[in-house]
Amino acid sequence: MSGIFGIVSKEDCSSQLLYGTDYQAHLGTEYGGVAIIGETFQRQIHNISRSTFKSKFFNDIATMEGNMGVGVVSGLEEQPIYLVSKFGPLCIVTNGLIENADELAREMMEEGITFSEEGRPFVNPTELVAKIITTGETIVDGIVKVFDRIKGSCTMMVLTNDGIYAARDRYGYWPLVIGRSETGMAATSETAAFPNLGYTVEKHLGPGEIVLLTSDGMETRSEGTGFNQTCAFLWIYTGFPASNYEWINAEIVRERCGRALARRDTDIEIDLVAGIPDSGLGHAIGYAQESGVPYRRPLVKYTTGYARSYTPPDQATRDLIARMKLVPIKEIIDGNRMVVCEDSIVRGTQLKNFTVKKLWDRGAKEIHVRPACPPLMYPCRFNLSTRGIEELAARRAIRDLEGHDLEDIEEYIDHTTDKYQAMIDWITKELDVTTIRYQTVDDMVEAIGLPKESLCLYCWTGKCPRPE
Repeated sequence: MSGIFGIVSKEDCSSQLLYGTDYQAHLGTEYGGVAIIGETFQRQIHNISRSTFKSKFFNDIATMEGNMGVGVVSGLEEQPIYLVSKFGPLCIVTNGLIENADELAREMMEEGITFSEEGRPFVNPTELVAKIITTGETIVDGIVKVFDRIKGSCTMMVLTNDGIYAARDRYGYWPLVIGRSETGMAATSETAAFPNLGYTVEKHLGPGEIVLLTSDGMETRSEGTGFNQTCAFLWIYTGFPASNYEWINAEIVRERCGRALARRDTDIEIDLVAGIPDSGLGHAIGYAQESGVPYRRPLVKYTTGYARSYTPPDQATRDLIARMKLVPIKEIIDGNRMVVCEDSIVRGTQLKNFTVKKLWDRGAKEIHVRPACPPLMYPCRFNLSTRGIEELAARRAIRDLEGHDLEDIEEYIDHTTDKYQAMIDWITKELDVTTIRYQTVDDMVEAIGLPKESLCLYCWTGKCPRPE
């Protein structure tokens, strides 16, 4: 997953580009990059896996000057990509996952197109997007060709001498929001980037919509598809609490999720409600509001230097972060029965080994885990998250209960069935907690507040509502 930010200003934009891109830092952990147009194109890319974006780029930005720029914090590949093309020089940043990237790259190589950037495992997908764009008659036509040819998703910004082309992926999985200030225009994955930089939200781009940003304003270049299925996980976990997606705030949704979990808990008695920092806190606040049970912090995140444990690409790094970042407070834990709200249970290993164990070891009396979304059943097809079905806790439970993998898991997805309950009992025992009660799909959708058909629920249901 990546976060992207772009700005076009009547003034030098370098400082705002630095801080605007830094507000995307929770979305990626591997590479950061910026590009600015002044008298020439200027670009810098750094590995940020062991440092923060801001610290890596602070000195670079001091030497860069211009009134247009793009920035990215990337979960996997090096960006931005710079090309000298028939449209002139351009820089591209992207967010998404192209399932058929290697297939497209091989087709283009057979046509005589070459690639300079390595990727995992074959080519850099952002360079692939850049090369497809250059096959169009115009930049807009090239972006439409990207949408036509890829499987998966790709939201992007293209920095040119004329301005920034901002394009949201065809089915609207990933947001791209336009803001306006007294000095210019900006585009961002996270609206949390706008308030402190003096921007107000002008427009949430629709699926497939393409606009050109200049210092004078925004020009619509393609109306888009109108078919939306925004990733529901943005509100549950991946998005920043202060950000809005489709005009709906993430923190408010998380509080509503917590309230929904509390309404279903009529059969337990507890002493406190806690959230696993940071993404579980909003859910826990909502649970405490609905239940009337005090919200307390038995686990506190040491934020300095520790990123999210979900986003790094290798398990060893994820485990290290999970172990080190949460500091237990024995005086709050000892002897208490607690509900612990979490955004989700993915693999379950970090929750068991680095959270639950800390609570038991400090004297917890009961631990009731309440994930704010249903059991994850499928790896995301549209961005980088879980890497395979075999990693998912729910799938491990099904495999153990059935003795083999199943293709048809409908009975395990339906929370009213005996098989679903058997799966929950298995996960409860595996994670060594008192009880687990997951959010239902319908309660989660209601908490978000959009029609079910406007949300991507693939990782929970395995179904894609998009037209083929």
